[in-house]
Amino acid sequence: MRYAMIMAGGAGTRLWPMSRKGQPKQLLRFITRPGDEHPHSLLELASRRLEDLIEPANRYICTAETYRKAIREQLPEFSDEQVLGEPAARDTVNAVGFAAAILAKKDKDAIFAVLTADHVIEPVETFRERMDLGFRLVENDPRRFITFSIKPTYPATGFGYVERGTPVRDKKHGKSPAIDGSKEHAYQVARFVEKPDRPRAEVYVQSGDFGWNSGMFIWKASTFLEALEKYKPESHEGLMKIQESWGTKKGKSVLEAVYPTLPRISVDYAVMEPASKEAQKSAGRGDDARFSVCTVQMELQWLDVGSWPSYAQTVPADKAGNRSAGEGPSLIVGGKNNLVVSAAPGHTVAVLGVEDLIVVHTETATLVMPRSRAEELKTLHGLLDEDLK
Repeated sequence: MRYAMIMAGGAGTRLWPMSRKGQPKQLLRFITRPGDEHPHSLLELASRRLEDLIEPANRYICTAETYRKAIREQLPEFSDEQVLGEPAARDTVNAVGFAAAILAKKDKDAIFAVLTADHVIEPVETFRERMDLGFRLVENDPRRFITFSIKPTYPATGFGYVERGTPVRDKKHGKSPAIDGSKEHAYQVARFVEKPDRPRAEVYVQSGDFGWNSGMFIWKASTFLEALEKYKPESHEGLMKIQESWGTKKGKSVLEAVYPTLPRISVDYAVMEPASKEAQKSAGRGDDARFSVCTVQMELQWLDVGSWPSYAQTVPADKAGNRSAGEGPSLIVGGKNNLVVSAAPGHTVAVLGVEDLIVVHTETATLVMPRSRAEELKTLHGLLDEDLK
């Protein structure tokens, strides 16, 4: 059966001062899309993308336990059992392994998608088509690990890249499982490349053989656990203890005792890269690999809303490139390429004669910074008083 797990544990420090401890970025209702009467949170958008794709009862959210109450209030359609609360942040391989362990115990044939809660993805119809293709690929061959790559629109240096290899062929018919029958969409992964420098990123984009690594995946839960046992046995051992106690009186105490001890590492480093390298070696020898790593290409608009400059891309600009958002009034005079966000309805924010600034005002804090230094906000956040974090 098909399932989905949305990873929603990030703190969003680069979206301070709106993103705070009790209100992380994925819960901020600050994204307005055409046709929407009210703004939505990134988590709400991620949940909406699953409609007509995954049954409501088979949708899960993995998040920090401290966010459980806020998530249940914002998305009451998710039952308490559908919110997997992490007692500590242990990076993506353990979040995925946590979900895999729980789903495999519930359903030995569970195939699940791993999705993110910090992206704006459009059109949704294309997203659902490609996700359906990913599910079909795993249903046809449970050894497959599917990652989704985004067709790049510029030589980004902040994203990982996936190099496409040969097209994936259906085991029964020898045909590519393309959606429209006229274009390839699924490929073997040739290699993963972590955030490249600008010259290499330009080469990748120009080649047409690379896509941005979206951080979204599909695999069979039990197969993922097999890979985890092989490539990261420390995590596998702990997660099996959690799986064994899950649903019993000891479930909560075992989770709280074991989960914080799991080694922190991303799913890309821990599983996807070693599985891909092993598959390449097996192909070179003419052997069948234990796991098959594939990528499905997505030609759509994909925006990682992880900073104020990226958030600005969700807000319409005037002729001078200025963008204004939020509940409070704002005024920009004689300026260019500024972003002003006011979360205080009774407070006017006005800027005069400035360029390339980001101004964010809330009831308890105000941020003013050059757009070019947005990446340093994480450092500033570390210096703040705990009450402001």
